[in-house]
Amino acid sequence: MTAKTLPFSAEKIKEIVAEYGTPFHIYIEKDIRENARKLVQAFGWAPDFKEYFAVKALPNPYIMKILREEGFGGDCSSLAELILCEKVGITGENICFTSNDTPAEEFAKAKELGAIINLDDLTHINYLAKEVGLPDLLAFRYNPGPLREGGNAIIGYPEEAKYGMTKEQIFTAIEQAKGMGVKRFGLHTMVVSNELNVDYLIGTATMMFELAVEIKDKLGVAVEFLNLGGGIGIPYLPEQEPVDLAAFGQGVKQEFERILVPAGLDHMKICLESGRMITGPYGYLVATALHEKNIYKHYIGLDACMANLMRPALYGSYHHITVVGKEDAPADTKYDITGSLCENNDKFAIDRMLPHIDIGDILVIHDTGAHGSAMGFNYNGKLRCQELLLKEDGTVELIRRAETLDDYFATLDFSRL
Repeated sequence: MTAKTLPFSAEKIKEIVAEYGTPFHIYIEKDIRENARKLVQAFGWAPDFKEYFAVKALPNPYIMKILREEGFGGDCSSLAELILCEKVGITGENICFTSNDTPAEEFAKAKELGAIINLDDLTHINYLAKEVGLPDLLAFRYNPGPLREGGNAIIGYPEEAKYGMTKEQIFTAIEQAKGMGVKRFGLHTMVVSNELNVDYLIGTATMMFELAVEIKDKLGVAVEFLNLGGGIGIPYLPEQEPVDLAAFGQGVKQEFERILVPAGLDHMKICLESGRMITGPYGYLVATALHEKNIYKHYIGLDACMANLMRPALYGSYHHITVVGKEDAPADTKYDITGSLCENNDKFAIDRMLPHIDIGDILVIHDTGAHGSAMGFNYNGKLRCQELLLKEDGTVELIRRAETLDDYFATLDFSRL
């Protein structure tokens, strides 16, 4: 069982709350760096291993700069994410641009930056050629459909997902692109999200290694790199264990040596695009208990809401909650922990056993370092909260201010009414 403890003392978080107020997301630099190094170490055997951090998980340039310093690139799927990479000095083939239903201006920016363009559909070859021009290097996203069992609520089963090409289309795409002057090729897949089963993750590598060998045998094309996607999960539940990164790396190595080395593909570059696993466990949403309500259930209302963390409402996801200063108190009261949005699913926890909560208590919601602040929105006119960084030296830095009403109204011109 993974103990859900806090990386800061009650005194420290109260000091931070006194200075910045609540709500806020706070990220732990030391833990993020250490985790990034564990992943790199696990794949230290691989030729030119590259992790492209999934920017969508935590699109904050201060975090991206930390990860760039650890040797990471950026996995982008939009114009804004490309610009974020550019701003922090991630350019060229340190960017993998994997998008779908992509406008021409986004392809143009990716090409301008020298990013690896990873196409989601066969028809995008001609679209890219017409609108922007084909680069020397192209990658193609593979969707194995029923050939790969598995999937979950986040990304769906492969055959039901909107992403990627069939196996037949991958072969057609490489032949077509080669005939149009493309000289270098890569392959990509992303078949699951938040996966804790290391054998399934290794199985994805096996699938891609076998595909690369088949492409070489049938088309005479030596694929230059294989992007195995992200999908490494994190233990949101206390009874879950994190993925053993060393075991994952060694399992992929065994398959690399079994499949690619005999085929003469021993210089294949291995890539990942993890996001959630890199930062997810090292972010926390900190909020204050504002109201208590007792009707048919027992409710505690926070000054945060679904606009700050929508995963519980969107997926029914579990996020652990700690009541600061009551870590050792008995969890003897059943609560729904809610926000103020006019939606009944605006709940961080349902029927959760917690210590008795008093108005003014500080609650810390765990594992919000990925797909937390990033998925914020403004429904009901709610404003997205600030983001803080707890630095290695113990100081705290504001890395994104809270939104204001001026921000919310900035796209409106009241003078024309």
